[in-house]
Amino acid sequence: MAKDTPNPPDTNEHVSRAQSARNKKIDDAATRALDYYLKPKSETSDKSDSIFRIDPGVDSECLLANLSENLASANAMISDLAFDLDGARRHVALGILQVIEVSELLANRALDIVEVR
Repeated sequence: MAKDTPNPPDTNEHVSRAQSARNKKIDDAATRALDYYLKPKSETSDKSDSIFRIDPGVDSECLLANLSENLASANAMISDLAFDLDGARRHVALGILQVIEVSELLANRALDIVEVR
């Protein structure tokens, strides 16, 4: 059975410098486009002017555990403050306390279902 095209195709044809430059620009543009859409993006919070940073290698379980502990601390602080206040300020503090408690429940539930690697 005869093939219509040689295997591999002949590449003996002459390519001008201008055509070669255009091909290189097209290849570079394609590489940039593919890198933009397919390469993982780096953390945007790792700016040099940021004081606090989170190591990108930390797993989800560790992050959720720390979140849960931070919410528990905030819960204790606002609870202590709310019971020292009276009137409308107390209601605001108790509202904040309720948001923290619900967030803590959500974080603990997420921690329960996180997949351990």
